[in-house]
Amino acid sequence: MPKAIRIATVTALAAAVAIFLDWYGNRHDFFDLRIYVSAMRWWADGHPLYDYAQPDRVQGELYFTYPPFAAALLRPLAEIPMGATIVIFLIGTAVAIGVTTWWLVHPVALRHGQPPWFVAGLAIPLVFAIEPTRETFTFGQINMLLVLLVLGDLLLLVPRNSRWAGVGVGLATALKLYPGIFILYLLAARRWRAAITASVAAAGATLLAAAMAPRDSWQFWTHELWSTERVGRTDYTGNQSLLGLLGRAALPGEPSRVVWFGLVVLIAGYGIRRAAQAARAGDEVAGLALAGLVGALASPIAWTHHVYWFVPAFVVLVDAGLRERDLRPRLALLGLAAAGFLILLRGVVSFDDWGATPLPTDTVGEFLRRNAYVLLALVLIAVLPVRSGVLDYRRRGAKWTDLPSHARVG
Repeated sequence: MPKAIRIATVTALAAAVAIFLDWYGNRHDFFDLRIYVSAMRWWADGHPLYDYAQPDRVQGELYFTYPPFAAALLRPLAEIPMGATIVIFLIGTAVAIGVTTWWLVHPVALRHGQPPWFVAGLAIPLVFAIEPTRETFTFGQINMLLVLLVLGDLLLLVPRNSRWAGVGVGLATALKLYPGIFILYLLAARRWRAAITASVAAAGATLLAAAMAPRDSWQFWTHELWSTERVGRTDYTGNQSLLGLLGRAALPGEPSRVVWFGLVVLIAGYGIRRAAQAARAGDEVAGLALAGLVGALASPIAWTHHVYWFVPAFVVLVDAGLRERDLRPRLALLGLAAAGFLILLRGVVSFDDWGATPLPTDTVGEFLRRNAYVLLALVLIAVLPVRSGVLDYRRRGAKWTDLPSHARVG
């Protein structure tokens, strides 16, 4: 394909996504970011951090729910004007999306003989277009900082056995807890040193925050952590976790926590086992994608802006599909990637108002729409391929492993 056509294609796609996002608009007006800033100002005025509450139409009241280490890093927001905070957030999130997408697609471009800038130029606008990213931007969430830490660790440091391997996962865990699933993943993959380093980094950051804010740390770890109602209603459609699905199915009653826990153990056990097998086979991207999807399903709350882990899963599906020589498996893999992208493009809360009160699910169509991410994650945990001949990240000048041209997806 001539370079001019590639440039025109990337430009047209970027323009189309920009028009779509402009039409979609800033529907949440950085609501969560404003909570962060207000909570930091409340804290700076001498009030207990976790006593801060803000009214919400759907959830009733929302609180600052992050661990104390996150609060320590966000504390400077109390002194920065809101406009400047928004600009910093927008730039940081956009840069994180660009960097992490480049990490994911650069090896795929090399494998298929395409210029990396061209593949990244196609992939980055598509990542911007999906609901998890749209919600991250319009709510003002810090999710992409966590993704940057986790991917930088698992794609660059861990495979090279760096002395810093595990630090990114540990810091992400201290910031928002759910990345702790990747410590379990490292243990299952027998990356012992990285798992220990991640645990030490998480514990060290937590202890540092406790030294800086002992009263608030004690309140968080002894009380607020266990008060899931502070985060929001588990039955709300925006919660795309396994507990969210069960909660919606059980309305107007409550879901059985015993059933939920049993399903989490089964799904997490199977998913982490597959993730560890992928890592040991050299497919780092499939491994982290599976672990991330397991974490989203197992968490009591997984808002749509938390579920970034479909992105690396789609990269694996596209790469594996393009490598397939047989038509049926190729169409199956590429079709699943396309269907998954369309699900995330439409989303589950972007274009549907599910109301401010608990809403029972009346039809099969509603069940599918309200639980689309959960169902897609379950499918991917079951069928996401583990690739052979993947990039050997253990070398600083990473190269593709030499395989015969007929090498198939493992």
